[in-house]
Amino acid sequence: MRSHVAELAGLRARVLAGPSEKATAAQKAKGKLTVRERIGLLLDEGSFHEVEQLRRHRATGFGLEAKKPHTDGVVTGWGTVEGRTVFVYAHDFRIFGGALGEAHAAKIHKIMDMAIAAGAPLVSLNDGAGARIQEGVTALAGYGGIFRRNTAASGVIPQISVMLGPCAGGAAYSPALTDFVFMVRETSQMFITGPDVVKAVTGEEITQNGLGGADVHAETSGVCHFAYDDEETCLEEVRYLLSLLPRNNRETPPPVPCDDPADRRCETLADLVPVDGNRPYDMTKVIEEIVDDGDYLEVHQRWARNIICALARMDGQVVGIVANQPQALAGVLDIEASEKAARFVQMCDAFSIPLITLLDVPGFLPGVGQEHGGIIRHGAKLLYAYCDATVPRISLILRKAYGGAYIVMDSQSIGADLTYAWPTNEIAVMGAEGAANVIFRRQIAEAADPETMRAELVKEYKAELMHPYYAAERGLVDDVIDPAETREVLIRSLRMLRTKHADRPARKHGNPPQ
Repeated sequence: MRSHVAELAGLRARVLAGPSEKATAAQKAKGKLTVRERIGLLLDEGSFHEVEQLRRHRATGFGLEAKKPHTDGVVTGWGTVEGRTVFVYAHDFRIFGGALGEAHAAKIHKIMDMAIAAGAPLVSLNDGAGARIQEGVTALAGYGGIFRRNTAASGVIPQISVMLGPCAGGAAYSPALTDFVFMVRETSQMFITGPDVVKAVTGEEITQNGLGGADVHAETSGVCHFAYDDEETCLEEVRYLLSLLPRNNRETPPPVPCDDPADRRCETLADLVPVDGNRPYDMTKVIEEIVDDGDYLEVHQRWARNIICALARMDGQVVGIVANQPQALAGVLDIEASEKAARFVQMCDAFSIPLITLLDVPGFLPGVGQEHGGIIRHGAKLLYAYCDATVPRISLILRKAYGGAYIVMDSQSIGADLTYAWPTNEIAVMGAEGAANVIFRRQIAEAADPETMRAELVKEYKAELMHPYYAAERGLVDDVIDPAETREVLIRSLRMLRTKHADRPARKHGNPPQ
């Protein structure tokens, strides 16, 4: 028995060492960590339990029968992050370039099934060259099994994809199906067709990073939620994100002790936000002021900057914050902002994260490009997401809230549990100047001094329909509050709503706008 145990120990040591020193050196030369170094950074020290470490492929032909390394190019198992169970699979680029074959896929399928059954988050560390060409359609079927499980797990357990190398072709669709995508600059890329194919088909020349690098997907396409300069920082932020998420959809995110007083007054808010609705300010400063210790994690920070989506804690409890950003496009809603916020709202609703919406929105972005691009369809995604959400929902109107954008941004009429407003709020179909030009067009045109007449009528319209208490008088705002009391009011409301329960209508599923 002892000799057999010694043989097993030697085999494990060889597997843990990797395929060869040359392959490891090549990985390091690209500025990338090895697969086990990555898992070590992601999980609590000593917590990783590997599954099917000794598995090998059984394919033949094209030289495969002579090369059957253990693990088959993917390491799978589970461990803990801050003491909570997390499942992980990680490609090993040193073996077959991390390419997926039948055995490789079977390992991933098994760990995904285990994560769903155990009700624990799944993290994929992606560094693979796509389907293993030598195994043909079997490899493609393996991807199909992954996509099906991604979809089954959606809204059931958190799924996080970490891109640490190339991800091309159909392989890119698994990250696209997950809740969050992390990328590392210079070393990770995602695209359906690579630069060579693009050049052959369209004549366009572009680098891999220019086509599908981290900055492209973080700023232009919106595929990537978070981008970092190195793997260590990236994996540390994955750990932080996991601390803000529940293990599954039957639980709530873990609370933490909070030393920041719930009744802390936010006196700086009165000076931070200008009364003049045309003057910009940084909404992130408002968020920093009201959340615990000023700490929050912004999702999709560099894409659709005119809206902010962030996870934070208030009174130690996790909340999701959706807020217009007056510093970018005056905080209007456009196609990309609507899509960004809609997906964030759906994620928060799936994982029992209460929603706080901060409004300062002049409307939807006008223009031929927006209309032809389907702003009606895309804006409806955000409307649908809010209407469908059953988590506690609180909205706060800081300044202006005009037109359809006011309705879409979780107004009371679409189901917000509580709606508050600052004394600077203006809620209307449109701005006073535009409204006066429409309503009083004839009087202004016939006046001896049109500009003076317009100014008087604008003033009259504001006084009648846009004063700070107009919506409150009609029950569309629950209370007008002192900005300094914002944190206290929101936390008190969240405490009351913590036991909220809402029954959904009997249906297979809705048909959201696409």
